[in-house]
Amino acid sequence: MNDQSTGELVRRAGRGDEDAWHGLVERYSRLLCSIAYSYGLSGADADDVMQTTWLRLVERLNQLRDPARAGTWLAVTARHESLATLRRLGRERPLPGHVPSVTGPHHVVFGQDLAASIGAALETIPPRCRRLLELFVASPRLSYAEISTALEIPIGSVGPTRARCLTHLRRQLNGAA
Repeated sequence: MNDQSTGELVRRAGRGDEDAWHGLVERYSRLLCSIAYSYGLSGADADDVMQTTWLRLVERLNQLRDPARAGTWLAVTARHESLATLRRLGRERPLPGHVPSVTGPHHVVFGQDLAASIGAALETIPPRCRRLLELFVASPRLSYAEISTALEIPIGSVGPTRARCLTHLRRQLNGAA
């Protein structure tokens, strides 16, 4: 199934071919899951986002302007559904960052300060950079191809863009220190 183009799978799925539908699900489920988790959604909420995203595709399967770009359409829809879920839950997106393991009270304070500093710095960089960095720390880990699809940028631009975004983030962190 991997050797078939996305466009062909979409066209076949639109004609009711279950194998093509399963091929699409196999090809893009990991990406959709990663997008939902990157917004800080729990397992059940992430599952709901994925199911709703697939439902939206079923509803519009034969209306896609460019079936070959169904992966991009799915990624954008998953982002919108994740944001809608967060709004429904009345939560804000959690601050990305890693808090060190706790071995004493000073580590808790240090971890909170570090997370707050990173969160504040992330808010000052362009939203596209922030989104790219969020995708790089998503769990499960995304490939460059998946990040390229999610952000609608060429795969060859992912690494250089990441480097520029990290440089920008470092400058913000150094300026805040």
